[in-house]
Order: sequence, then structure tokens, then C-alpha cells
Amino acid sequence: MSQTALSNCAQLALDTILGKPVQGIPTWLFHPMEWRMIDRLAGMPEGSYRQNPIPTYHRMFEQAGVCLVDQWIPENPLTMGSQGYERDKPRGATTGAREIICDGIVIDSPEAAVEHLEKFEFLRLQAALRDFDEDARVREILAGEAEVQRAIGPNMLKSGYGFIRFPCFYYGMYGYEAYFMVFALYPEIIERHFSLQADLCLLNNRAAARAYREGGLPPLYRLDHDMADSRGTLVNIAWLDKLWFPHFARCLEPLLKTDVKLIWHCDGNLSLMVPRLLDAGLKGFQGFQYEDGMDYEKICRMKTRDGDDLFIIAGVSVTRTLPQGTPADVKKEMAWLVEHGPQTGLVLGCTSSITPGVSWENLQTLVEGFTYYREHGRR
Repeated sequence: MSQTALSNCAQLALDTILGKPVQGIPTWLFHPMEWRMIDRLAGMPEGSYRQNPIPTYHRMFEQAGVCLVDQWIPENPLTMGSQGYERDKPRGATTGAREIICDGIVIDSPEAAVEHLEKFEFLRLQAALRDFDEDARVREILAGEAEVQRAIGPNMLKSGYGFIRFPCFYYGMYGYEAYFMVFALYPEIIERHFSLQADLCLLNNRAAARAYREGGLPPLYRLDHDMADSRGTLVNIAWLDKLWFPHFARCLEPLLKTDVKLIWHCDGNLSLMVPRLLDAGLKGFQGFQYEDGMDYEKICRMKTRDGDDLFIIAGVSVTRTLPQGTPADVKKEMAWLVEHGPQTGLVLGCTSSITPGVSWENLQTLVEGFTYYREHGRR
């Protein structure tokens, strides 16, 4: 998107990404899941989101003054009812499925998961490596980003999400129990899987780096994969050091040669991963579950491996402050985020999706805070 086409709000986001001096603090997307709250935030009659989800969701962003959007998922709240996820929704490998079947193999043991990896998944990855078309992938990335930018309009800036690849845990396919037992019992299989994933990710990320250069995309990208819970990383950090981080780092190399700021979405207690992610070349973070031990103030004082300040999308807590606090708590937390955030490269949002049950008064205070800091900055 050309800079001349940007509104003041979107320009604020772009200038913040580029590290230029700015007065205000841009607003990142926020994602309420309760339909009637989306209606109220959009200034629309109750029932509007259910009847016309995309325009109502878009209007909510416009009314709240959202400047920066990476993940555009306007219909996602339709997957949830007013009390959260409902019992009649389909169950998956990590959401209570009674049986996990992959390509005819019942995943009821770590050995079954290994069998599927060796018989199917490794072969799929090898075929994808042989068939990879870099030019086609560049066109696909640029078309996808342009489509979302058109959808959100000139008042918001689309930044990167969903097209850069890196090796992931496959608990979503095999379930937590079987997958992490493979991790413990068959680490050589896990590393083989990470290696093949990284080989394909490297090709993809060369295409992504080209897309940034050729398409003039805003140089910010959020990497997102849940690798921790409230206690810490899902596997021992030493295993990640040996099996995952080397493949993660090597597949990102094409992007580390560009000016793209790669940041990481933080779910759970990622304290041990933070310095390692910075050593791998990442330049910031989004999210933070403070109650799980993520030290926001300490992280914001850290530097990239090149010695620069971090880029931070600071979020009001969706697991503590918004659902359990008062409007005064919301206001206090926003002030704390701003006070201790980086002097440049700070964006305000929420830590993750806002589940049903958050009070209207807290949501109203949240949006008022976005407006204040967007207009006045740190004053």
C-alpha cells in the first residue's frame, strides 16, 4: 500500500513501525468474542453482528480508531456463543475429541503418531519441497495482503501475519498426550520433523522476503505459535535448544537480511524463550500474560541482538484485568504499559482475544484509553 494513500491513523502505525518520531501511540486490533459487545462497540443495534458480521466487525474497528491490523478474522466470534464455546461445536485433537484419526491411523499412542509421521507427514513435506514454486508463492502472499488491506480500508494498516513459516509442534494433529510422548521417547523423529519443516519453511521465507521487497509491505510481522502454558515451556528448554531453535533460526535467515521486524506472540510463561528468540534475530513481542510470570518491564528494557530497542505491542490483560478488574484497573494497567514500554516502537492493544463476560464499562474504558494515547501519546 502506498504511503500517500494512508490516513493519519494508518500513517501513525507505519511511522511507529519505521521508528520515526511520533506523538501518539497507535492502536492495534482488539478482538471481543461476545456478539452484543461487538454491536455496542460498533454503535449498532443488538443483533447486527449476527446478521452482518463482517461490516459490523469492521465498523467496531473504525469506531475504536484501530490503526494496525495483522490478523483479520471478522467472523471468528461466530465460533463462540454468549457463554463461550458451546458443547455442540465439533471437537478436535486438543479440544476433547473422543478419537483422533489421521489418514486412517488411530492416534492412540506415541507409536501411532510416529507411524503417521513416517508414512504420511514426512512424505507430504518432501513432496512440497520438490513442488515448491517461489514465484507463485510471492504472488500468493502479495495478493493475500492486498486483499485484506482493501477489506479493512485506508484508515488501518495491514501488517504481516500467517505467511511466514517456521517449524511447529504438531499437537493440533496428534493431541497433546501422543505428541509430547513422541517428544520424550523418539526425539530423533521430532528433530527429523523439525528439519523437514524448516527445509520447506526456508523456501517459503525466501519468497516472503521477496514479497516484502517487491511489494513494499509494512516491515512488521507477528509470529504466533503456542509453546508454553502458565508454568513454562511445553517441553524442557534444553530440548528446544537442541531440537527446535537451530531449525527455527535457520529458516528465518532470508527475512533477517531484510528490515522486517519479526515479533513473537506471547501466550503463557515464555520467560526462558525470550532471550533465545532475541538471539535468533527477533525484534520484539506482543501479548504477555503478566500473571504467569512474564516480566513486562524487564522485557521492555531488553535489546535486539543488534542493540536496538524492542518493538512491543503491549496488551491489557484479557485473563485478569479485563474480565476481573474494574474500569480503574483497566486505566491503571494502560498507564503502566505506556510508562514502561519502549520510547519508540510501542503499540497498544489487548493480550489476546476478549472472551464473553467482560463488562461493558471495562470495554468502554479500554477504548477510551486507546483514544487518549493515540491522540496524546505519553503526555
